Amino acid sequence: MKHSLNESLMARKAAATPRGVGVMGTFFADRATNAELWDVEGRRYIDFAGGIAVLNTGHRHPKVVAAIQAQLERFTHTCYQVVPYESYIALAEKLNQLTPGTHAKKTALFSTGAEAVENAIKIARYATKRSGVIAFGGGFHGRSLFAVSLTGKVQPYKAGFGPFAPEVYHVPFPSDETSLADAKRAIYQLFKCDLEPSRVAAIIFEPIQGEGGFNTLHREAAKWLRQLCDEHGIVLIADEIQTGFGRTGKMFAMDHFADDGITPDLMTIAKSLAGGLTLSAVTGRAELMDAPAPGGLGGTYAGSPLAVAAAHAVIEVMAEENLPARGAQLGNQLKAHLTALQGRVPQIADIRGWGAMVAAEFRNAEGNPDADFTKKVQARALERGLILLSCGVDGNVLRFLFPLTIEQPIFNEALEILEQALTGS
Repeated sequence: MKHSLNESLMARKAAATPRGVGVMGTFFADRATNAELWDVEGRRYIDFAGGIAVLNTGHRHPKVVAAIQAQLERFTHTCYQVVPYESYIALAEKLNQLTPGTHAKKTALFSTGAEAVENAIKIARYATKRSGVIAFGGGFHGRSLFAVSLTGKVQPYKAGFGPFAPEVYHVPFPSDETSLADAKRAIYQLFKCDLEPSRVAAIIFEPIQGEGGFNTLHREAAKWLRQLCDEHGIVLIADEIQTGFGRTGKMFAMDHFADDGITPDLMTIAKSLAGGLTLSAVTGRAELMDAPAPGGLGGTYAGSPLAVAAAHAVIEVMAEENLPARGAQLGNQLKAHLTALQGRVPQIADIRGWGAMVAAEFRNAEGNPDADFTKKVQARALERGLILLSCGVDGNVLRFLFPLTIEQPIFNEALEILEQALTGS
């Protein structure tokens, strides 16, 4: 029996790669542009996954491609710690300016989001001479061992990989008034029973939880966390790896709290920073960033010249095409479309998010999380050529991570497919 090219590649994948690297698609990419992707057999898909929020500027934005090509003609690698280059410094200057707050800031570049998270914790620990770290249930901070210790979701990220890093404590994520009260009680109980505040180096949070289900940080919670950290000399770390670069309707999600004067001490940045190339950053208060001794931070590939060139182009595209505002417009259209379908799709229990960081949560008639329906909708959409991702601790949330550069007709087409997938029509 003759197998298709996708089937043949799936067989080779199963033989050559470990099952622990979970793969959603049963097809293989051949080419892509902006919000469209074609597999090796020529089938077209609309990409509402964006490489998990990496492609806010779309697949192969011409300006990003041109920047990478130009850098390729000069050099591809020196290791910044051996022979530095100006583009790294210029990008650090831009991130220092773009991130929330007018205080003096510095930036270090790395390769992956997990690497940025681990270095942010290292910086906080070195600066405070403390070791405890508080994170939140449902949070996701990466798969490396310390990052997964911070992650507040057992399946599939933590199961079987322990023991985990010591002195990491999880509390409920404060997304509404009830959970804010729960978070306060948990932290105060933590201070009574497990560690005194003077041993806490950092509190790390996502302004909107990605893997956790697009749960948004309550405004009063942001104020309280800032006050708590100020009171006890704790470093407040905002993980903006999935929320950054226009996804929430502003350049960074923490910009939504600017009117209240709330800024983090450190921020982790990655994903859409470099338009598909591997790059991450920690940006924060200069005195904290300067705490570790020379050699304490870095990495062989940290701040790759090609990725840095791409990041410069991404920042220009964000401004020139006003992508945060474009994302907010598209997000509002998506929310309105989902809201209009609630009468026909009673499983839609909640529609939430900021800007283009939108999710739909599904529950059954008894009010319980409906992961089965979520999987059905995802599968129906994929059959019709729309790539969607699920999330949430209970696997009952669909998240929508389309490029902010998506053409309006293609976006409209995707909404039609989504409607068909939700209604089973």
